[in-house]
Parts: sequence; C-alpha cells; structure tokens
Amino acid sequence: MEAGGIDMRELCRVLIVDDELLVRQGIKHHLDWEQHGFQIVGEAANGKEALKLVEQLSPHIVITDIVMPVMDGEEFTRVLKARYPQVEVIVLSSFGEFEYVRSTFQSGVADYILKPKLETEELLQVLQRTARKIPGLALQEAARGDLPLVRLLERLIDGYAPEEGDVRLAAAFPYERFLLTGTDAGWMAGEPEGYLEGLAAGLESRLQELSVPVRLQSIVTGDKRLLMLLNFSDADSQEVIEAIREYARNKAEAMPETTWVIGSKFAELNDLGSMYREDWLKLLSYRFYFPGITVLQADELPPARGLPAFDMKELLSGLKRGQAEEVFARMRELAAEAAGCYLQTPFEFKSFLGNAIFHVTLAALELHREAKELDGLKYAYFKAIDEAQDATGALQAFNAFLSEVESIVAARVPLPGDGNMKLLLDYIDEHYGEPLTLTSLSRHFHFNPSYLSSYFSAHNDEGFSEYLNRVRIAKAMELLRSDGLPISEIGSRVGYSDPSYFTKVFKKHTGLSPREYRRQQLAKRG
Repeated sequence: MEAGGIDMRELCRVLIVDDELLVRQGIKHHLDWEQHGFQIVGEAANGKEALKLVEQLSPHIVITDIVMPVMDGEEFTRVLKARYPQVEVIVLSSFGEFEYVRSTFQSGVADYILKPKLETEELLQVLQRTARKIPGLALQEAARGDLPLVRLLERLIDGYAPEEGDVRLAAAFPYERFLLTGTDAGWMAGEPEGYLEGLAAGLESRLQELSVPVRLQSIVTGDKRLLMLLNFSDADSQEVIEAIREYARNKAEAMPETTWVIGSKFAELNDLGSMYREDWLKLLSYRFYFPGITVLQADELPPARGLPAFDMKELLSGLKRGQAEEVFARMRELAAEAAGCYLQTPFEFKSFLGNAIFHVTLAALELHREAKELDGLKYAYFKAIDEAQDATGALQAFNAFLSEVESIVAARVPLPGDGNMKLLLDYIDEHYGEPLTLTSLSRHFHFNPSYLSSYFSAHNDEGFSEYLNRVRIAKAMELLRSDGLPISEIGSRVGYSDPSYFTKVFKKHTGLSPREYRRQQLAKRG
C-alpha cells in the first residue's frame, strides 16, 4: 500500500501504550506522522494488551506510559526488551514517577518525556532521535500535503471535528445516507489481516455490481476488526443492505464463525464517532448472546428484556427445607433468562453467574460436609465462565457447576435429628475442659459454624455457649464438693483459664461464688 508515493514498509512503525484514551488520541492526531516518516500502527491500554500487539504489528518504536492497570510500564518494558530487544522504547511519565523511569532505563529504554511537558514538536524530535538508532531503518518522509482520507475518518471516529475548510469529505461521500458495517476476527488465531482485506475487497466488488451508486471506505480500527463506511442514497438503502446480507451469508458457508454487523443508517458524517461507539460496537458486543448468527442488525433483534427479579437468599433457603431439586431447577431457569438480556455487557452476565456460584456454594456449605471440596470446586467454574466466548459456553459451565453441587448435596445428608445431636452432646461432655469453641466443634464435625449454631439451637433447649457453660459449671460443682483442689485449678480443669470469668459464670448459674458454694457444701457435711 502506498501513501504519498512512499512505500509504507519504509515508514517507522510506532505503537502507543497508555491507559488514558485522550493521551493516545492526542499523540495520534496532533501531527500527520506519515509526512515525517512515521506510522502509528496501533494502540493499547496496558502492557498485557501491548505485548500481543507487538507480536502482531512488529513496531520499531513503542511509546509507553508508566502507571497503568493490569501490567504497568516498568514490567512491560522489562518483558518487551527481553522478548524483542530490537524494539526501541520511549517512556511517558509524570514528575513523581522518576524512580520508575530510572528503573526502566536499566531495561534499555531509549528516552523519556514528561507528560506535563508533552508537546508535539518535542515528541517528534525524540522519535526522530530514536529512529536514527535503529539499524537498517532509513527514515523517509512522505510528501507534505493534506491528511489522507482514511486519517480524516479515523479522527472523526475518535471524536475530533472535521478539518475546517476541508471539502474532501463532502466530495468523497456525496449521498445523504451513511452506514457502518464490518466484522471481527478476534476469534482467529494468528494475524487475520489478509483474511479481513479479502473480505473488504469481496464486499466492494459485490457492491460495485449493483445498479445503484455506493461509496465505500475501509477504516482501520485495530483489534482484528474490519470496519467499512458506506455512503448511498436513501432510496437505495434496501438494495444496499440486502447486498451486504447476501455477501455475509455466502461467506458464512465457508467461515461460519464470522458474524457481520450492519449498523443503523445516519445522515451526518459528523456523527461517525458516536455511531461507531454507540451503535456498531454495541451490536458487535451482542454477538456474545447470539453465537452462530450470520448478520447482526438492530431492527432484527428480539425485544430486549431486563434481568429477572428474585431474592437469592430466599431462593437458597429452600435448600434448608430439603427442596434442593426445585432450587437448582429455578437457578437454571434464572440463568437462561439472564442469557436473553443482551443489553447487559458480557462482563455483567458473567458476574451474575459468578455471584450465583458464590452464594450457592455458601448455602451448600452451611448444610453439608466436605467443605473443602465444595469451596475449591467453585474456582474452576469461575475461570470457565470468565473464559467463555459466548453466553452458551458460560451457561454450560454454570449448569455443570450446579450438577456437581447437586451430586454432592445428594451424597451428603445434613444432620437430621436427635441421633446426631447426641453425638454433639457426647463430644462436649468428653471435651468440656478443653478450649472448646463453636469453630473447633464445627471443624471436628465438618460443618459451617453458622449452620452448626442454628442446628444446635433448633434441636436443643439452649444454644451452644449456654449448654457448654452448664456442663462446665456442673463439673465444677462436683469438684467443689471436695476440699482437695484450689478453686483456680478447678476453674482451669473445667475449661476456664481466667479465674475471675469462672467466678462470674459460676455465680450466674448458681447464685453463689465458687468459694461460697464450697463453704455451703462443707457446712452441710459437717
């Protein structure tokens, strides 16, 4: 491909890495970089995204911020230079980040620029100095002139106003209706650029066969996407859209994974950015809920609905009432209903399923043993749902989780009544002198502490603490009837390490202090 008569392969390729969209756009659009021998080939919001793009785009220079989420500039620079030592790095930083900048120089950074002083001319000079260090790169400048048409469209997509006095857009797109269409090849391994170029050329040929005039321009958006702007007369809309649909259906026979998105029509080119973000990209995201569909078009989608309303705690309380089958059936219904709410983002849907897994796990652990098995179980399903490429895959992972929990619930029946309560009481009678707590007891019997507390109260006239104190005081009374042991040692033997607390509990139960009780018993004997 040529730009201004210069082979694009001779330009110095630059990748921008910054989590601030405005910074990336500012760098991209403040100069016609091709005129100075540079080409902005891509952008990323963090180091992890950037490493993938470096492999795809082979930039000569990377401009990176320091403070970013997921993978910051310091780690990114270290990994990048280890994998691709030939790539030069320029660091953007604030005043307070100098120590980070210094550490990046140890990884081989070429230069740095302070963000508060970031100016186009200074950045250009730094890029030129850095480019001169690259072996075999003969930096060439394109002939000065107006921005290419595709760059003007990219500026509109990024929210910039048209260049004042530039009439080329009106001349290039003379008809009253616009439409965005295209596809996403993110599911393809490797570099799908050739595949996308072939799709663009094929659609252009198909539209040229129509009996009506159509203007078409491909726009580079990165992320393995093909975006095309069409311009046509309103009277020809139906014929143009049907030609796109026919082309998409034909391509789907050979590549069924490809979904073609046809955006809504619009009348003003100044609306290109908003139509891209608020219409075309939204439609593209709906593909998550409609896997296998060939064409996504707003007016052909089913009516949107909201998330189903329900009370998670009330629903899961059915497990305590022995209604596990009904509870899990309802959970599956709710998940299927949520999968039909395509207006929510895929992240929101996955969060809904993950939250349900979390609460189901807690509810099951309150009722059943093998807590470690259940607790560890959920993480594999969290991961499976997070990595699902569509709603169907996420639902399959969620339903598999419910099936596994159902099998555990069926195999482990909760304590049903007095027989098992006797086990608990016998254990307390044998171990009352130890530092016995509800937590230690639940650990011994493999139960959730909150469930064991509720169970104890439901099957006994008093709660766990009250029962334990009663047993301990009864044992202390037996020992106090003899004159053989000091009172402090008796308190320790029955489980009270603090003598004052022992006295307080004893008096609450008997109305007397331990000393008074002993005197009373000795007096009766004498």
